[in-house]
Amino acid sequence: MKKILIISSGKIGERFISRVIDTHTSENIYYIVQPKEIIFEEASPARFKFYEFDPTSLYKLSNLLKMEFIQVIIAMDTLIDVENTIKNIHLVKKQLRVVVLNQWNMKSETSNVVLVNSNEILASRLLDYLPNVPVIAQNVGVGEGEIMEVLVPFGSSFVYRHIGAIEQKNWRIVAIYRNRKLVMPSRRRMIQPNDTLLLVGEPSVLKSVYKAIKRELGQFPEPFGTNILLYIDMNIVKLSTIVTLVDQAIYMYEKFNHDLIIKVVNPSNIEILQYIKSLRTLNIIVNIEYDNVNIRNTFMNDINKYHVGLVLVSCEMFSDYYVRNTLYDVHVPILKLSQKDISQVKDVSLILSDNRDLEKISATIFDISEQLNLNIELYNYTNEHQENREQVIEHFNNLSTIFSKSIKIYNENENPIKRLQRKENFIQILPFTNKLTKRHIFSLFSTDSEKLYHKLDKYSQIFIPVQL
Repeated sequence: MKKILIISSGKIGERFISRVIDTHTSENIYYIVQPKEIIFEEASPARFKFYEFDPTSLYKLSNLLKMEFIQVIIAMDTLIDVENTIKNIHLVKKQLRVVVLNQWNMKSETSNVVLVNSNEILASRLLDYLPNVPVIAQNVGVGEGEIMEVLVPFGSSFVYRHIGAIEQKNWRIVAIYRNRKLVMPSRRRMIQPNDTLLLVGEPSVLKSVYKAIKRELGQFPEPFGTNILLYIDMNIVKLSTIVTLVDQAIYMYEKFNHDLIIKVVNPSNIEILQYIKSLRTLNIIVNIEYDNVNIRNTFMNDINKYHVGLVLVSCEMFSDYYVRNTLYDVHVPILKLSQKDISQVKDVSLILSDNRDLEKISATIFDISEQLNLNIELYNYTNEHQENREQVIEHFNNLSTIFSKSIKIYNENENPIKRLQRKENFIQILPFTNKLTKRHIFSLFSTDSEKLYHKLDKYSQIFIPVQL
């Protein structure tokens, strides 16, 4: 976590803090000093620490500066207070970078003090309203974040991905800057570490894209959500299997270290309900719906209410056509649990297909395998077209180097589904696309391994949405 110190007074400083609170990065922690306390009710206590004292007091400020801050931002409304605050900071930490809102045309005497001239910013913004004057990049559009520039870090989930394999719905990669040169994007262009991407799209979508680009291993089920939901419909699930499902959900809860919610609808067995209720002592949230409910409405509400990022269901529930379509519509990962002990699983198995959807969800696959300590296996059926598959294999090999995780690639003359049916235990991961929502009868004569996922029903399977 990077520590940032904000010293604020006045309306501009107050508004700046509000804007910082509205950002969704989890990588920074903010320490805020105010001469007079202003309450910000939406501020997360985990990310924001507030102090009330005069920052021109060297004694009080020096105590706070004992912590290691990477940057100080000063937004104050009195010149003499700003000057004395900067002086106090540099008496304690001479090399600390200070960014100052400059409302008085101050001059910087050191490179460690960055002055942001408020008059220049306002003049530049007003200039955009003059006719026949070109608009500079930082002010293009309506200024709500529809244009974004993102640096791709070395460990990013986007590194070594082909642009054509990135689902771009309501957003686009319109330019790549590499080694300070413009590189025009194309479907076959591969993103490299330290590339800067210029993105255009819906502001809310770009926020999700930004988090996805900056995401590294160990974050799953983010960016889809935070918590885990086990959904049990007693009209569909075999009662004899429910305890096993719950035990496996608890195992996943312990592995991912996120809250577990157990939702039961259409309850019909008192003994099982009492067992599930007893799990509240383990800090597990139990929600039992006694009234007849519309599964689509209650499911959508629970996803939003609990900020769910992974849904656990039984094989019977996923096989239900209407339930499966409901699960698809929420665009979160689904873990379909089998009766095989998931704690004994050693491998994540992937079957390559003619599309490149596996490349779209590759970072999530590596994240899951890392947190569950599983090996990754790729099965390639060599009797089929290979061009797209070779690009996916190249991508996975690159990611295995980045994340220091080895993978095994099996080139099979035999259909991989038949090979996996003889395997003892594994988790299969598949892209959750619309074709998986169709009734099983329509896949009887298909050669698409994804449509034939139900042939491996006796194993646990994870279905990952391809869209961000």
